[in-house]
Amino acid sequence: MKEDFFQRVYEIVKQIPEGRVTSYGAIAKAIGAGRSARIVGYAMNASHYLEDVPAHRVVNRNGVLTGKHHFEGTNLMQQLLENEGIEVVNNQIVDFKKHYWEPEIK
Repeated sequence: MKEDFFQRVYEIVKQIPEGRVTSYGAIAKAIGAGRSARIVGYAMNASHYLEDVPAHRVVNRNGVLTGKHHFEGTNLMQQLLENEGIEVVNNQIVDFKKHYWEPEIK
């Protein structure tokens, strides 16, 4: 069951375009588990060995890099986002609305 949920999360995350981000809650809503943002976070924490899952593009609903401590190094998540043209200051995306991507609800 957990593996199936995590796989559905990863399928959404793989769709996030470069230079865009989405939130844990938006992913949960898209897979039909609207109140499961925290479980989406667990899935993202478990995804770091999956090279094809751009976990750095998932942030909290305010654009804060809440998962950054799960990346190697102190600022890897921020560096990956900045490499895609997303400005980050004090662990928060500067223009969150501009970069926000809404996944399609299934």
